[in-house]
Amino acid sequence: MSDSQRKMYVFLFVLTVVTTLGFQGWRTLLNNFAVEIVQINGQQMGILQSVREVPGFLALLVIYLLFLFKEHKLAALSVIVLGVGISLTGFFPSFYGLIFCTILMSFGFHYYETLNQSLTLQYFDLKQAPLVMGRLKGISSLVNIITGGFVFLLAFWLNYKQIFLVLGMLTIVGGVWAILQDPSDKNLPPQHKKMILRSKYWLFYVLTLLAGARRQIFIAFAVFLLVKKFHYSIFEISVLFVINNIINYYASPLLGKAINKFGERKILSLEYFSLIFIFCVYAFSNNKWIIGGMYILDHIFFNFAIAIRSFFQKIADPKDIAPSMAVGFTINHIVAVIIPALGGMLWMYDYKIPFIGGAVLSFISLCFVQLIRVKQ
Repeated sequence: MSDSQRKMYVFLFVLTVVTTLGFQGWRTLLNNFAVEIVQINGQQMGILQSVREVPGFLALLVIYLLFLFKEHKLAALSVIVLGVGISLTGFFPSFYGLIFCTILMSFGFHYYETLNQSLTLQYFDLKQAPLVMGRLKGISSLVNIITGGFVFLLAFWLNYKQIFLVLGMLTIVGGVWAILQDPSDKNLPPQHKKMILRSKYWLFYVLTLLAGARRQIFIAFAVFLLVKKFHYSIFEISVLFVINNIINYYASPLLGKAINKFGERKILSLEYFSLIFIFCVYAFSNNKWIIGGMYILDHIFFNFAIAIRSFFQKIADPKDIAPSMAVGFTINHIVAVIIPALGGMLWMYDYKIPFIGGAVLSFISLCFVQLIRVKQ
């Protein structure tokens, strides 16, 4: 790595650690806090989850904020906003207070994720970018495990308000540190500060949309299936969570190497071919342990989406990266407010339907992936 690349890697590393700490801690506490303290019902929880995805849908606004802030400064500010949203959560123990803090937190989280992807693709070349994305994914998995233990220990001494405040302040400290850094490279091409939609990127858009749909089926219904149909306990779900993150800590860096060796088309083909099988097992298996194994495999393939971004890097004009990552994040979240609601209605008719739909989407994705043509 060059000196500027090393500075950017450290910058992204620190922000990824504190962002994962804050967001994972918030997710760990959310359901218990919402039920025990705020006392919200199921319908309100559904509304809250939909609201949480709105900032991802509005990721396009990042393009216009780049008129006001340098990209790395905006990334740091986003992390601070994330921390503020988490810190305030315990101080507003009402449904509307929770919505306000969730929106604030989510804007920070989604905007940092958009800028993280953009900065990675700008600062690291075609071979380095998959490796960096894989390493950062691995670090996130490790921090997820540590955060679970950290929150568990804090719960012995602190109440919800205090735990949210500790998590938020740690996140803010990381953001403030980043504000004081300048890892930028003045020799990089300046990014377009307008929405970029180009016909030559159509395959990236399609794959991003389909990946977003698959992501929502996994998030909304996989754990729900484990609990609802197979009666997994909190302990069993926690064990699966730890296993997933341990595997991904080691597997994610290897994924970057695999992309460089085999190429995006083969890696994504493996993902979607496997997902057809996984979704079909979700739909038709009655074995509790097989379904748990599918959940672990599903979680591993979740990270294969970095191959879509490395594919884009190989076909993109360097000036298009920042606005295109914002557009991609918005496209990815278009289905976020549709799939859970539609899938929930179909689940009431037959729980198998959302998973059969996931298998169909995976097959369609597999077909489109064959159109990838890039030089390795």
